[in-house]
Amino acid sequence: MTTEALGQASGAEDPRAWYGQLALSALRRAGAVLGRVFAVVRPAAWVLLAAMAVLWIAGQALGWWELTVAALVVAVVLALCLLFLIGRTAYDVSLDLNRTRVVVGERAVGALTLSNTGTRAILPSRVVLPVGNGRGVFDVQRLAAGDSAEELFAIPTTRRAVVEVGPVSVVRGDPLGLFERVHRRDEPVDLFVHPRTVLFDGQSLGFLRDLEGLPATDLSPDDVSFHALREYQPGDDLRHVHWKSTARTGHMMVRQFEETRRSHFVIGLSTNPGDYRDDDEFELAISAAGSLGLRALRDSHRVEVRVQERALPAGTGKQFLDALSALGASKPRAGSVVELAGVVAATLPLASVVVLVCGTRVDANDLRAACSRLPFGARVLAVVAGSPATAPSLRRIGEADVVTVGALEQLPSALRKVLA
Repeated sequence: MTTEALGQASGAEDPRAWYGQLALSALRRAGAVLGRVFAVVRPAAWVLLAAMAVLWIAGQALGWWELTVAALVVAVVLALCLLFLIGRTAYDVSLDLNRTRVVVGERAVGALTLSNTGTRAILPSRVVLPVGNGRGVFDVQRLAAGDSAEELFAIPTTRRAVVEVGPVSVVRGDPLGLFERVHRRDEPVDLFVHPRTVLFDGQSLGFLRDLEGLPATDLSPDDVSFHALREYQPGDDLRHVHWKSTARTGHMMVRQFEETRRSHFVIGLSTNPGDYRDDDEFELAISAAGSLGLRALRDSHRVEVRVQERALPAGTGKQFLDALSALGASKPRAGSVVELAGVVAATLPLASVVVLVCGTRVDANDLRAACSRLPFGARVLAVVAGSPATAPSLRRIGEADVVTVGALEQLPSALRKVLA
């Protein structure tokens, strides 16, 4: 073995390196333990600890026994408060929401069940349930082995949002709030607060028959998707008489068809805050877009939704409304409704119906520019969301119909005027 190899072998077995690794591991474990210890100390306890140290040092230095006694009193208080941390918090926690999807303004109710599955009683404790940016606090009394406690709670749903409920935290602490031990239980649950939508009667959005469309459940006397045969009725088109069936049955039979509808329905929803005067206009725009998208899905359209910088999933009504619940305003640099129209034209050139939704800060020139960028041949509709004082109106800008509404309930009647 060479001298260099001997040096490497002796270095690998150097006890100093082994002791160094052992010390580093011990420091890490000690840091983890100290972290858990410091986590239970509240700011008020740190203040009392500092006051105790100052009183003790001043009492010893100045010879004032009053200060020393005050320091001892503070120490006793801290020690007594630490005793409240003793005890188990091993609850079996179950968080159940009555519904995970509600509409703005609907009541959302949940239940929190705490069960003691152990063999010993659990002392009183507090349970903290975060709900969005707030939290609910429940005081749980002593729970004997095998017992359970249920707490009901209601979640405010005044605004469209995705509210995270949980995770549940079991808190053991003292009455003065000096020390607090927290154990997290269960997993958070998302509550989707959907925007308000309005239903349209019949084929409110209109449709285009197309060889590549999707068959719907509505029957028609004239289309391209054959459905069945039925007996002739006065007024039926003789071109659709099925002569072979007529000869076999002895009754004149005509073909019946399913309506097929072009599936590419596109909604361009502007999320640029510069296009809206206030948050109410933005919420109205989201509700209008949601109403239009749901109607199009019911009419068997293929729905695609674009906002600044991304597309929203809209395969089903639930998926679409969930995406709207989580939608927030874009950054101003993301572009206005004009840039949004350009994105729609570039990514969806075969769209048959395009609806642009924006606020009242978008003027007629910007709307004209946005509509001119949309795919050629597509039917274009612009919906402008205004304030409650805005009177509903219908105007024509270029090749597009522009509907202005001040309330969601005005949307169906405004669309009927467009399609009249």
